[in-house]
Amino acid sequence: MQYREAFSFSFQALSQNPVRSLLTGLGMMIGTASVILVVTISLTSQSYILEQIEGVGSNMIFASFEVGSQQSSAEVNADFVKMADIQAVREQLGSRIVAATGIESNIDSMFINGREERLLVIGSDEHYKPVRNLVVLSGRFLDSSDVSLRQKVALLTEKLAKRLYGSQSAAIGQFIKIHGLQFTIIGTFKEKVESFGQSELNAETVLIPITVMQYFIRVERIDPMYVQVRSPQDVEPVTLQVKQLLESRHRAGTNYKVENLTGILNAAKDISKILSMVLVLVSAIALIISGIGIMNIMLVTVTERTREIGVRMAVGASRREIMLQFLTEAILISLTGGCVGIAAGVAVPLSVQFFVPSIHIPISLWSIGIAFAVSSLVGLIFGMLPASRASKLNPTEALRYE
Repeated sequence: MQYREAFSFSFQALSQNPVRSLLTGLGMMIGTASVILVVTISLTSQSYILEQIEGVGSNMIFASFEVGSQQSSAEVNADFVKMADIQAVREQLGSRIVAATGIESNIDSMFINGREERLLVIGSDEHYKPVRNLVVLSGRFLDSSDVSLRQKVALLTEKLAKRLYGSQSAAIGQFIKIHGLQFTIIGTFKEKVESFGQSELNAETVLIPITVMQYFIRVERIDPMYVQVRSPQDVEPVTLQVKQLLESRHRAGTNYKVENLTGILNAAKDISKILSMVLVLVSAIALIISGIGIMNIMLVTVTERTREIGVRMAVGASRREIMLQFLTEAILISLTGGCVGIAAGVAVPLSVQFFVPSIHIPISLWSIGIAFAVSSLVGLIFGMLPASRASKLNPTEALRYE
């Protein structure tokens, strides 16, 4: 019954000054909403960054030969990664990988709009698309028969197809000359996640079967070799196995650079966590400032209601009851502002998803729980001093206060 009365008295006291109560709780509302929004933005950005990195290729390993300073050209040529190495990876790691592929690249000159330009030509096989997470925009991709039968077919990147033929669909069935041979264009493609020229692909690239590419190069050199691992847990051990397999198939002391995206993913996760902590800390400062605001207002309230406190003590209210009433008022202000802030913090991402369904914005339940708990604690902690001061007033002096 004591707590119910404290709540009733507190509600009546706050209702007598609605504007002051609203402005006092406004800081808590903003601080609580900012906590939820900051965590939501952090989770959304983390999810986006990880999707972009994973979009380059899921569970992907890439390997290439590292040229040493003391090697002759003949030794270097022999030590390059070969198609036979890719086949060995497929045979020895078949149950643990989805696919293994590689590329060979070359430069060819073509006349575009009456001007000679140098274009990148790469050769690969039917496994290149799933491993590198490529998107076919029109037509089709290379298949096993194109590679095994050495078909003179080609795919163009989106930008190159538009430059040469005006649109992607218009490029299908057209002919293009590469190193003097005529190729039929069977499709157009792009990277699922833009790598901005940091991969072997650039904006204007021609893709042909790797078996045909070997006609145009003097030395076989796969650079890089790609391996897509079946399970994320196998990425690190398979990376080591690929390195050991390459070294065992070539001269002793030959170095191969074999890496995966795990390190980049972990670094991105660590950066996101640190960013989240910093942003939450900034929001916590906003909550502390709002708590100080509540404390200041409650101290003013205690001074204004000194006579009321004296009257209540004179009719039998204990110091504990006086302290409970003012503490309840502080917690009510804090909790009301916190709940409104939580509603606002959740409403913003939900409204974005409502108007733009394609955008997925994760809402963290633990951030809501933390925001609610913190708003309660702020009211309790910063309401303690005013409540304690009110309970320690001398009843006689309080009754005389004007």
